Amino acid sequence: MGDTNGQVVAGGHGQGNRLDQLNCPTNALIDKETDSLIICDRGNRRVVRWSRRSGTIQGEILIDNIGCWGLAMDDQRYLYISDTDKHEVRRYQIGHKNGTIVAGGNGEGAGLNQLNIPTYIFADQQETVYVSDYWNHRVMKWNKGAKEGIVVAGGQGKGNALTQLSNPLGLFVDTLGTIYVADLSNNRVMRWPKGAKQGTVIVSGNGQGEGANQFNVPSGLSFDRHGNLYVVDWGNNRVQRFSIE
Repeated sequence: MGDTNGQVVAGGHGQGNRLDQLNCPTNALIDKETDSLIICDRGNRRVVRWSRRSGTIQGEILIDNIGCWGLAMDDQRYLYISDTDKHEVRRYQIGHKNGTIVAGGNGEGAGLNQLNIPTYIFADQQETVYVSDYWNHRVMKWNKGAKEGIVVAGGQGKGNALTQLSNPLGLFVDTLGTIYVADLSNNRVMRWPKGAKQGTVIVSGNGQGEGANQFNVPSGLSFDRHGNLYVVDWGNNRVQRFSIE
């Protein structure tokens, strides 16, 4: 905190597909066990790992030939990756190339056993997977071993009512099962308590713009341990921090 300059920890050698390059990365997480970054290198259709130790000059490919967008890791260090080409989420043991389908996998569609462009994902301690189902304007919950998902936010068509989402992206689920989601086309962040039929707007909802209470395409979100919410405000080329009661 307090740094005014960032430090390049992966990529930084221009857009490309060499092992020292990235191309349109969409998501990253820290693997504490190996002190490394796992990155969804979407433009190169691969998931790569970069050690965080100083002197690292290139990454290694974990999984390739995948339309990856979102990443998550559970307590057992299984990796979850959403695939926007196959409309599915797979669970991988690190070091293995073949994963197990844990959400979707039945082609593009709006059925409860389908997804339509799954983007950001969240996995909890029970190996439950939550998925932002972008073109179905909903967040889906898939319990471990389930053949169908459950709609836990949105799912009432595209719109800006409190029962609706419009192209959901960034996703976080707390220990109570409360869902926080970046409602991209509505330029707001919503909170959906477990079992709720509608959500509440917790940030913005003041239309598209560059004011301190506005977003222009909010895409990613995250919380720190003090409960502060960080939102990637994509169209405004900034990250905003909010303290949420």
